[in-house]
Amino acid sequence: MEKANAEIVRIIITGPESTGKTELATYLADFYHVQYVPEYARTYIEKLNRHYIYDDVLNIALKQVEMVKTSSSVSDPVLFVDTYLIITKIWFVRVFGEYPAWIDTEIGKTADDYFLLCKPDIPWIEDGIRENGGIMREILFKDYENELKRANLNYSVIGGKGTERYDNAVREVSQFLKIHL
Repeated sequence: MEKANAEIVRIIITGPESTGKTELATYLADFYHVQYVPEYARTYIEKLNRHYIYDDVLNIALKQVEMVKTSSSVSDPVLFVDTYLIITKIWFVRVFGEYPAWIDTEIGKTADDYFLLCKPDIPWIEDGIRENGGIMREILFKDYENELKRANLNYSVIGGKGTERYDNAVREVSQFLKIHL
């Protein structure tokens, strides 16, 4: 995920399913009047007429990298990303027991980026695509946090219900941007 625009700051929203990542990414992009990269996995999976396989998750990962790289060339100083490779890596590991090694290389390229890790403290919403409700949300939250720590990435945990969640995210992002813009 090499930065085409050396000045751009990327803020990546991550966390378990049904924790408001997409809503948070769109809210923050609107709040800061910048673009965001939508989640690709949902679009891809919704179009399948079968259960996904390893190669599908690989295609999702490759497309995520492409979308972020393309969007990083915009002139906005900040780019919000609705999910990225940490989620994909954990998805590979949990479902298939392995993942492509290049994902670690790409995650390493996010060292200057900032991650918002969404807590599973809002209600689970079944939608026919999601598959990790209940206790799995807590387990995945810990997996994502452990990966953020393992890769030594900058992150804040975002929790709260309703506008409190948005306010918490804006506060954390604003503090990060004061230092990095």
